[in-house]
Amino acid sequence: METVISIGALESFMIAISVLFLGHIINARLPILKRFNIPEPIVGGLVVACGITILHFQDVDLVFDLPLQNTFMLMFFATVGLAANYTQLVKGGAKVFIFLGIASLCIVMQNAIGVSLASVMGLDPLMGLIAGSITLSGGHGTGAAWSQTLEQMFGLSNTLEIAMASATFGLIAGGIIGTPVAQRLIEKHQLKSEYGSVNLHRRQHPEVVTYNEYEEDKVTAKKVIEVLFILLICVNGAKYLEGWVKGFGISWLMIPDFVYALFIGVVITNILEVTKVRKIETETLDILGTVSLSLFLAMALMSLKLWNIFDLAIPFLIILTIQSIAIGVFTYLVTFRAMGGNYDAATIASGHCGFGLGATPTAVMNMGSVVNRYGPSPQAFMVVPIVGAFFIDIVNLIILQGYLTFLS
Repeated sequence: METVISIGALESFMIAISVLFLGHIINARLPILKRFNIPEPIVGGLVVACGITILHFQDVDLVFDLPLQNTFMLMFFATVGLAANYTQLVKGGAKVFIFLGIASLCIVMQNAIGVSLASVMGLDPLMGLIAGSITLSGGHGTGAAWSQTLEQMFGLSNTLEIAMASATFGLIAGGIIGTPVAQRLIEKHQLKSEYGSVNLHRRQHPEVVTYNEYEEDKVTAKKVIEVLFILLICVNGAKYLEGWVKGFGISWLMIPDFVYALFIGVVITNILEVTKVRKIETETLDILGTVSLSLFLAMALMSLKLWNIFDLAIPFLIILTIQSIAIGVFTYLVTFRAMGGNYDAATIASGHCGFGLGATPTAVMNMGSVVNRYGPSPQAFMVVPIVGAFFIDIVNLIILQGYLTFLS
């Protein structure tokens, strides 16, 4: 008989923080993890998820209550928007569209690999789309939406289970390969951040948001309260703006809620920049952004149901493994070169691994791990979230419709 143990919100929050401590301890003890900059939330989260999986097969299920998980995600993306004043936007504007083109090409490649391998292994070619951009570039949400469509319109079975398992596989793979790809590029080409690699960037570049947890910052309680208030404006505003957009009947765009938080942040910071009414404290913004991202990722990863991966048939495991290798090679050879072949390009490549296989937060986690070691890359933190959070979903929808038309 299955036993379900529900863990309260406060206890779940404490466990999420413990996940970060656990990841830090393991990375410190295993040099190979530190060498390849595997993010601490990934390490700690996977260890906890493995423990929960073992308990699951002993008929014991742990259920966490994490009401703040989505709030922390919204807060982080709000900090990305608040860091994007118009000088940074002008500096990285063209790169957004270049990266969008590269990411679109990657989606075409993913679906070509998925459909081809599915056909070779005797599966319905449409199943290859599930092991393609539906779950890899799309993530769990897109996978759930499309699985229902494929089941109803094309009569495929077990699509939801396969989609969730594929998305989970991609999430883990994207978090593991992203930073080693960037590290290899940075060390091979001897790349450096224009802001330097030491943890004292504030002294010479006070306007830069680094997302570096080792940065030396001068933060006061008053500054924290002020920035936290602005972040909550973005978070609450995102919810109202999302409802307002849906009220106009354009919810078909499937815009994630964190895009609204990012957008509101961009508006606020540029209004303040132009009017000179108030300057947002970048040091405090940096710290709250890093804390929000770390806690969100810890909560997300400790809640992973790894046993879904075991439901994947061998053909799907083969397809997804090849997809992981393919995007690693693609970002190393194509993304890096097309984005300029510099330090920012290497950081963007690590982010592309993240959302090309998993989700935008995974991409940001990868880039955060890179900048912790090698120095800030404001351009990467501007380009990748904008493309990964919004534009890529629209492009993915268009490309998938083309594949469905061709295959059906």
